[in-house]
Amino acid sequence: MSTPRLFSLSRKEGWNQYVNTPPRQRPEKLTLAQIAALSEDAREDYNNLRHDWHANFGIIQTPQLAAIHGELDQIVASNQQDGDRIRSAAVIDALPGLGKTTIANQYGRTYDRQQRRRLGPVTDEGHERVPVFRVGLTSNTTLRTLNRMICEFYGHPARDRANAAALASHALDCVLSCETRLGIIDDIHFIDLDRKDGLAVSNHLKWLANELPVTFIYVGVGLAERRFFADGLTGKNTILAQTARRWTRLGVDPFHLTSDQGRQHWRKLIKATERQLVLAEHRPGMLTDLAGYLFERTSGHIGSYFTLLMRGCYRAIRTETEALNRDVLDQVRLDEASEQARQQLAAALTRGTLSTETEAAS
Repeated sequence: MSTPRLFSLSRKEGWNQYVNTPPRQRPEKLTLAQIAALSEDAREDYNNLRHDWHANFGIIQTPQLAAIHGELDQIVASNQQDGDRIRSAAVIDALPGLGKTTIANQYGRTYDRQQRRRLGPVTDEGHERVPVFRVGLTSNTTLRTLNRMICEFYGHPARDRANAAALASHALDCVLSCETRLGIIDDIHFIDLDRKDGLAVSNHLKWLANELPVTFIYVGVGLAERRFFADGLTGKNTILAQTARRWTRLGVDPFHLTSDQGRQHWRKLIKATERQLVLAEHRPGMLTDLAGYLFERTSGHIGSYFTLLMRGCYRAIRTETEALNRDVLDQVRLDEASEQARQQLAAALTRGTLSTETEAAS
């Protein structure tokens, strides 16, 4: 019987589990007759195994993911300066539901594995090697809490009782001792520049970039719209303008149907995910035939797309339909943004102003 792998990426132990746990094994695809022949307990275990698989079958190599990983490779490789040099940072900036956190985490996992393979699990000084740290900001992050989050990732014993300055020193010691080279800070859109605490955190990000021999990958929502990268800022935002000079913004776009290439990418995504389904009655091409419908339901947002499939697979198993079709998927309620956009997209697909067919196919 499969159980979820419960861990937090904001702790070293959880991150290590994420990095080192081998991929799940795809369950065997049984026929309807074979499923019917199972005992009640065996059928429950088999269905639970499939639910776990459909929720966690792995990351699809989308064009968006591949493009940003290529940019990150370039930024990280060019940041191999000595400790007295300032390193540039990458900022993955996109709307919700486009996979930006997944892209950052996946890159961090690959980088972590590469560093451990090349350099070993222990530093020359005998400390545990921790190539990557990852933390996520909250809506009330202060200077002290940011430092504490970094210390908590490493499990530093003084993380709960030191002041902000001491925690910053401890964080620096952890990074240097463990020879960390990549730092992922998620949800930086929670930094409120209209608050004193927010400006202090923004200042501290600059200090971290100056003092730590680390390439930072920041992740946030709608940062460009909030003028995180605005040039010519003055007054209390001057520090942000200075920091933004060192940040390379990497945007993540939703899938679209406005070009032949966009339509090809959308259909390739559907084909790639369809191969992962473990449903007795599902046949290749059933999802591809619903390409327009799937876009209508999800607006081309990969997060909404995978939610639709995961919930649809659960319903297909529970109702014994054992296939993803429109009737099954129509019973799945999605996020409100997708539901609100659905009617307009459906009209465009009906009128033919949007199409999933490529020019070669048509």
